[in-house]
Amino acid sequence: MPQITVDYSANLTDTFDRRGFALALHALTATVANATVENCKTRFRCLEEVYVADGAPGSALVHVQLALLTGRTEAVKAELSEAVLELLRTYTARGADASGPVPVPVVHASVDVNELGAAYRKHVGA
Repeated sequence: MPQITVDYSANLTDTFDRRGFALALHALTATVANATVENCKTRFRCLEEVYVADGAPGSALVHVQLALLTGRTEAVKAELSEAVLELLRTYTARGADASGPVPVPVVHASVDVNELGAAYRKHVGA
C-alpha cells in the first residue's frame, strides 16, 4: 500500500521524467494520505496507441490510478488527486536541452484515487 499505476502515451517517453515523478509522488502520498514512502509502489505502463478526441496528433495521455488502504476521507482523496495532477504538470512540462525547447504534446492528465479491496494482502521478503 499504496499501489500506484501510471499509464502514459508513448509520445511522452522522452519528456516524462518517470523516476522523478515516482519519487515525488511517493513523498506527496505519504504526506497527504498519511502513508509511508517505504510502502509506496509505482509501476509505469507505456501505451503505444492512444487516441484523444478526434485522434489528431499533438495530444498525449497520462492516467494515474492510486489505490490506498481504506480509511481516507473523500476530502483527503480529492486533495491527493489535485496534488497529483499538479505534480504531473511539473513532470510532463516542456523541457529544454542545449539546442532549445523540446516539444511535447498537449497532455491530457487524470487521476483516480480509490481504495484497495478487503481481500488485498501483501508480503515483503524472500
